[in-house]
Amino acid sequence: MSVRFASFVFLFALLAGIASPLEAAEVTQSYKGLTLNANLEMAEEKTFMDGVILITHGTLAHNKMEIIDTLQRHLKERGFNTLAINLSLGLDNRHGMYDCKITHTHKHSDAVGEIAAWVKWLHSQGVEKIVLAGHSRGGNQTARYMVDRQVPKVLGAALIAPATWDKDEAASSYKKNYKVSVNSLLGKMNRAVIAKKGDEVFGDIDFIYCPKTSVTAASFVDYYGEDKFLDTPTVLVRVKLPILVIAGSEDTVVNNLPEKMTGVVNNQIKLAVIEGAGHFFLDFYAEDVADRISDFAGELLQ
Repeated sequence: MSVRFASFVFLFALLAGIASPLEAAEVTQSYKGLTLNANLEMAEEKTFMDGVILITHGTLAHNKMEIIDTLQRHLKERGFNTLAINLSLGLDNRHGMYDCKITHTHKHSDAVGEIAAWVKWLHSQGVEKIVLAGHSRGGNQTARYMVDRQVPKVLGAALIAPATWDKDEAASSYKKNYKVSVNSLLGKMNRAVIAKKGDEVFGDIDFIYCPKTSVTAASFVDYYGEDKFLDTPTVLVRVKLPILVIAGSEDTVVNNLPEKMTGVVNNQIKLAVIEGAGHFFLDFYAEDVADRISDFAGELLQ
Protein backbone atom coordinates (compact mmCIF):
# COMPACT_ATOMS: atom_id res chain seq x y z
CA MET A 1 0.00 0.00 0.00
CA SER A 2 1.50 3.39 -0.98
CA VAL A 3 1.98 6.13 1.62
CA ARG A 4 -0.53 8.43 -0.06
CA PHE A 5 -3.16 5.69 -0.37
CA ALA A 6 -2.56 4.57 3.22
CA SER A 7 -3.02 8.17 4.37
CA PHE A 8 -6.28 8.39 2.44
CA VAL A 9 -7.64 5.21 4.00
CA PHE A 10 -6.53 6.39 7.43
CA LEU A 11 -8.19 9.80 7.13
CA PHE A 12 -11.37 8.35 5.63
CA ALA A 13 -11.71 6.05 8.63
CA LEU A 14 -11.18 8.91 11.03
CA LEU A 15 -13.70 11.13 9.34
CA ALA A 16 -16.19 8.28 9.39
CA GLY A 17 -15.71 8.18 13.16
CA ILE A 18 -14.54 4.57 13.26
CA ALA A 19 -11.37 2.89 14.47
CA SER A 20 -8.62 3.07 11.86
CA PRO A 21 -6.71 -0.02 10.74
CA LEU A 22 -3.57 2.11 10.78
CA GLU A 23 -1.94 3.46 13.91
CA ALA A 24 0.11 6.11 12.14
CA ALA A 25 0.54 7.59 8.69
CA GLU A 26 2.58 10.16 6.85
CA VAL A 27 0.29 12.80 5.41
CA THR A 28 1.18 15.42 2.81
CA GLN A 29 -0.13 18.63 1.33
CA SER A 30 0.95 21.12 -1.35
CA TYR A 31 2.19 24.52 -0.22
CA LYS A 32 3.74 27.23 -2.40
CA GLY A 33 4.93 24.70 -4.97
CA LEU A 34 6.37 22.33 -2.35
CA THR A 35 5.14 19.12 -0.77
CA LEU A 36 4.93 19.36 3.01
CA ASN A 37 4.82 16.17 5.08
CA ALA A 38 3.90 15.31 8.65
CA ASN A 39 3.53 12.25 10.87
CA LEU A 40 0.02 11.68 12.19
CA GLU A 41 -0.38 9.52 15.29
CA MET A 42 -3.85 8.63 16.50
CA ALA A 43 -4.49 7.41 20.03
CA GLU A 44 -6.47 4.23 20.58
CA GLU A 45 -10.21 4.68 20.05
CA LYS A 46 -9.75 8.39 19.32
CA THR A 47 -10.82 10.33 16.21
CA PHE A 48 -10.30 13.85 14.96
CA MET A 49 -13.34 14.87 17.01
CA ASP A 50 -11.12 14.47 20.10
CA GLY A 51 -8.72 17.15 18.85
CA VAL A 52 -5.07 17.12 17.79
CA ILE A 53 -1.77 18.42 19.20
CA LEU A 54 0.33 19.89 16.35
CA ILE A 55 4.09 19.68 17.07
CA THR A 56 6.91 21.69 15.46
CA HIS A 57 10.56 20.62 15.71
CA GLY A 58 13.67 22.75 16.30
CA THR A 59 16.47 24.25 14.20
CA LEU A 60 17.28 22.39 10.95
CA ALA A 61 15.77 19.27 12.52
CA HIS A 62 12.85 16.99 11.66
CA ASN A 63 9.85 15.17 13.08
CA LYS A 64 11.66 11.88 13.71
CA MET A 65 14.33 13.33 16.00
CA GLU A 66 14.30 11.72 19.42
CA ILE A 67 12.45 14.38 21.39
CA ILE A 68 9.63 14.67 18.83
CA ASP A 69 9.31 10.94 18.17
CA THR A 70 9.31 10.15 21.89
CA LEU A 71 6.84 12.91 22.67
CA GLN A 72 4.41 11.61 20.06
CA ARG A 73 4.67 8.11 21.52
CA HIS A 74 4.13 9.28 25.11
CA LEU A 75 1.21 11.52 24.20
CA LYS A 76 -0.40 8.70 22.24
CA GLU A 77 -0.13 6.47 25.32
CA ARG A 78 -1.87 9.22 27.27
CA GLY A 79 -4.77 9.34 24.80
CA PHE A 80 -3.82 12.30 22.60
CA ASN A 81 -3.76 12.52 18.81
CA THR A 82 -0.68 14.31 17.46
CA LEU A 83 0.55 15.70 14.14
CA ALA A 84 4.34 16.23 14.04
CA ILE A 85 5.21 18.36 11.03
CA ASN A 86 8.41 18.64 9.01
CA LEU A 87 9.17 22.25 8.15
CA SER A 88 10.19 22.33 4.50
CA LEU A 89 13.17 24.69 4.97
CA GLY A 90 12.66 25.45 1.30
CA LEU A 91 12.97 21.82 0.16
CA ASP A 92 10.37 19.57 -1.43
CA ASN A 93 9.07 16.70 0.73
CA ARG A 94 11.98 17.08 3.18
CA HIS A 95 12.92 14.31 5.62
CA GLY A 96 15.77 14.06 8.15
CA MET A 97 18.24 16.73 9.23
CA TYR A 98 18.97 19.58 6.83
CA ASP A 99 22.06 18.84 4.74
CA CYS A 100 24.57 21.65 5.25
CA LYS A 101 25.84 21.12 1.69
CA ILE A 102 22.56 22.52 0.35
CA THR A 103 22.35 26.30 -0.09
CA HIS A 104 20.16 27.85 2.61
CA THR A 105 17.30 29.81 1.12
CA HIS A 106 14.84 29.26 3.98
CA LYS A 107 13.90 31.82 6.62
CA HIS A 108 13.07 31.53 10.29
CA SER A 109 9.81 33.35 9.58
CA ASP A 110 8.75 30.79 6.92
CA ALA A 111 7.62 28.43 9.66
CA VAL A 112 4.70 30.67 10.64
CA GLY A 113 3.10 30.19 7.23
CA GLU A 114 3.71 26.44 7.28
CA ILE A 115 2.22 26.03 10.76
CA ALA A 116 -0.79 27.99 9.48
CA ALA A 117 -1.04 25.64 6.48
CA TRP A 118 -1.13 22.58 8.76
CA VAL A 119 -3.73 24.20 11.03
CA LYS A 120 -5.82 24.85 7.91
CA TRP A 121 -5.27 21.23 6.80
CA LEU A 122 -6.52 19.96 10.16
CA HIS A 123 -9.56 22.22 9.82
CA SER A 124 -10.24 20.68 6.40
CA GLN A 125 -10.22 17.22 8.00
CA GLY A 126 -12.90 18.25 10.46
CA VAL A 127 -10.69 18.96 13.50
CA GLU A 128 -12.42 21.47 15.77
CA LYS A 129 -9.90 21.60 18.63
CA ILE A 130 -6.14 22.12 18.23
CA VAL A 131 -3.33 22.63 20.73
CA LEU A 132 0.07 23.60 19.36
CA ALA A 133 3.47 22.49 20.67
CA GLY A 134 7.00 23.38 19.62
CA HIS A 135 10.55 22.63 20.71
CA SER A 136 13.41 25.15 20.82
CA ARG A 137 13.30 27.36 17.69
CA GLY A 138 10.02 25.61 16.88
CA GLY A 139 8.71 26.93 20.19
CA ASN A 140 9.49 30.49 19.14
CA GLN A 141 7.95 29.94 15.71
CA THR A 142 4.84 28.50 17.35
CA ALA A 143 4.55 31.52 19.64
CA ARG A 144 4.93 33.85 16.67
CA TYR A 145 2.15 32.02 14.86
CA MET A 146 -0.07 32.61 17.88
CA VAL A 147 0.27 36.39 17.52
CA ASP A 148 0.91 36.81 13.77
CA ARG A 149 -2.02 34.78 12.44
CA GLN A 150 -5.70 34.35 13.14
CA VAL A 151 -5.94 31.15 15.13
CA PRO A 152 -9.49 29.76 14.91
CA LYS A 153 -9.85 26.41 16.66
CA VAL A 154 -6.37 26.76 18.22
CA LEU A 155 -6.93 26.67 21.97
CA GLY A 156 -3.39 27.19 23.29
CA ALA A 157 0.22 26.05 22.99
CA ALA A 158 2.92 24.18 24.91
CA LEU A 159 6.40 25.57 24.25
CA ILE A 160 9.28 23.24 25.13
CA ALA A 161 12.55 25.09 25.82
CA PRO A 162 11.54 27.84 23.37
CA ALA A 163 14.35 29.97 21.96
CA THR A 164 15.42 33.21 23.60
CA TRP A 165 17.43 35.99 21.97
CA ASP A 166 19.58 38.96 22.90
CA LYS A 167 21.48 41.01 20.31
CA ASP A 168 24.77 41.19 22.23
CA GLU A 169 24.65 37.55 23.34
CA ALA A 170 23.91 36.42 19.79
CA ALA A 171 26.88 38.37 18.44
CA SER A 172 29.15 37.06 21.19
CA SER A 173 28.07 33.45 20.58
CA TYR A 174 28.69 33.73 16.84
CA LYS A 175 32.14 35.21 17.44
CA LYS A 176 32.98 32.44 19.92
CA ASN A 177 31.83 29.67 17.59
CA TYR A 178 33.14 30.95 14.27
CA LYS A 179 35.83 33.58 15.11
CA VAL A 180 34.04 36.03 12.81
CA SER A 181 31.92 39.10 13.53
CA VAL A 182 28.29 38.45 12.65
CA ASN A 183 27.69 42.19 12.46
CA SER A 184 30.17 42.64 9.62
CA LEU A 185 28.42 39.87 7.70
CA LEU A 186 25.02 41.37 8.45
CA GLY A 187 26.15 44.66 6.98
CA LYS A 188 27.01 42.96 3.69
CA MET A 189 23.83 40.90 3.65
CA ASN A 190 21.63 43.87 4.51
CA ARG A 191 23.09 45.89 1.66
CA ALA A 192 22.18 43.08 -0.72
CA VAL A 193 18.62 42.93 0.62
CA ILE A 194 18.20 46.71 0.39
CA ALA A 195 19.41 46.55 -3.21
CA LYS A 196 16.64 43.98 -3.87
CA LYS A 197 19.23 41.22 -4.19
CA GLY A 198 18.02 39.11 -1.28
CA ASP A 199 18.28 35.97 -3.41
CA GLU A 200 22.01 36.52 -3.98
CA VAL A 201 23.98 33.51 -2.70
CA PHE A 202 27.08 33.99 -0.55
CA GLY A 203 29.50 31.10 -0.11
CA ASP A 204 31.90 30.11 2.66
CA ILE A 205 29.54 31.54 5.31
CA ASP A 206 29.07 30.14 8.82
CA PHE A 207 25.31 29.79 9.24
CA ILE A 208 23.43 28.37 12.25
CA TYR A 209 24.93 24.87 12.72
CA CYS A 210 26.56 24.78 9.27
CA PRO A 211 30.17 26.02 9.01
CA LYS A 212 31.39 27.25 5.63
CA THR A 213 28.10 26.77 3.83
CA SER A 214 26.26 28.86 1.25
CA VAL A 215 23.27 31.07 2.07
CA THR A 216 21.17 33.78 0.48
CA ALA A 217 21.38 37.29 1.87
CA ALA A 218 17.68 37.29 2.77
CA SER A 219 18.00 34.04 4.68
CA PHE A 220 21.01 35.25 6.67
CA VAL A 221 19.30 38.53 7.59
CA ASP A 222 16.11 36.73 8.64
CA TYR A 223 18.00 34.49 11.08
CA TYR A 224 20.58 36.95 12.36
CA GLY A 225 19.05 40.39 11.91
CA GLU A 226 17.91 42.48 14.84
CA ASP A 227 14.44 41.10 15.55
CA LYS A 228 13.20 41.31 19.13
CA PHE A 229 10.61 38.62 18.41
CA LEU A 230 13.34 36.01 18.05
CA ASP A 231 13.07 36.16 21.84
CA THR A 232 10.10 34.01 22.87
CA PRO A 233 9.38 35.74 26.21
CA THR A 234 9.06 39.02 24.28
CA VAL A 235 6.51 37.39 21.97
CA LEU A 236 4.53 35.89 24.84
CA VAL A 237 3.64 39.28 26.28
CA ARG A 238 1.31 39.67 23.27
CA VAL A 239 -0.30 36.21 23.31
CA LYS A 240 -3.95 36.09 24.31
CA LEU A 241 -4.44 32.32 24.59
CA PRO A 242 -3.20 29.89 27.29
CA ILE A 243 0.49 29.00 26.98
CA LEU A 244 2.53 26.44 28.91
CA VAL A 245 6.29 27.08 28.82
CA ILE A 246 8.43 24.08 29.80
CA ALA A 247 12.07 24.63 30.77
CA GLY A 248 14.83 22.24 31.79
CA SER A 249 16.86 23.29 34.82
CA GLU A 250 20.06 21.98 33.19
CA ASP A 251 19.41 23.39 29.71
CA THR A 252 22.70 24.83 28.40
CA VAL A 253 21.22 25.88 25.04
CA VAL A 254 18.40 28.09 26.34
CA ASN A 255 19.90 28.55 29.77
CA ASN A 256 18.23 31.88 30.61
CA LEU A 257 14.62 30.93 29.93
CA PRO A 258 13.31 30.80 33.54
CA GLU A 259 15.02 34.11 34.30
CA LYS A 260 13.60 35.81 31.21
CA MET A 261 10.13 34.45 31.91
CA THR A 262 9.99 36.48 35.12
CA GLY A 263 9.56 39.55 32.93
CA VAL A 264 6.48 38.16 31.19
CA VAL A 265 3.40 39.76 32.69
CA ASN A 266 0.58 37.72 31.21
CA ASN A 267 -1.86 35.71 33.30
CA GLN A 268 -2.37 33.29 30.39
CA ILE A 269 1.22 32.04 30.68
CA LYS A 270 2.38 29.21 32.95
CA LEU A 271 6.00 28.14 33.46
CA ALA A 272 6.99 24.58 34.43
CA VAL A 273 10.66 23.85 35.20
CA ILE A 274 11.69 20.20 35.03
CA GLU A 275 14.57 19.67 37.44
CA GLY A 276 17.59 17.89 35.97
CA ALA A 277 16.43 18.08 32.36
CA GLY A 278 18.62 19.37 29.54
CA HIS A 279 17.55 20.99 26.28
CA PHE A 280 16.36 17.75 24.66
CA PHE A 281 14.62 16.21 27.71
CA LEU A 282 16.13 12.79 27.13
CA ASP A 283 15.07 9.50 28.74
CA PHE A 284 12.57 9.81 31.58
CA TYR A 285 12.51 13.61 31.30
CA ALA A 286 10.48 13.15 28.11
CA GLU A 287 7.78 11.51 30.21
CA ASP A 288 7.81 14.54 32.50
CA VAL A 289 7.25 16.76 29.44
CA ALA A 290 4.42 14.51 28.23
CA ASP A 291 2.80 14.63 31.68
CA ARG A 292 2.89 18.44 31.73
CA ILE A 293 1.48 18.69 28.22
CA SER A 294 -1.18 16.07 28.98
CA ASP A 295 -2.44 18.05 31.95
CA PHE A 296 -2.38 21.31 29.99
CA ALA A 297 -3.89 20.00 26.74
CA GLY A 298 -6.37 17.81 28.58
CA GLU A 299 -8.06 20.86 30.10
CA LEU A 300 -8.23 22.64 26.74
CA LEU A 301 -9.44 19.70 24.65
CA GLN A 302 -12.08 18.33 27.02
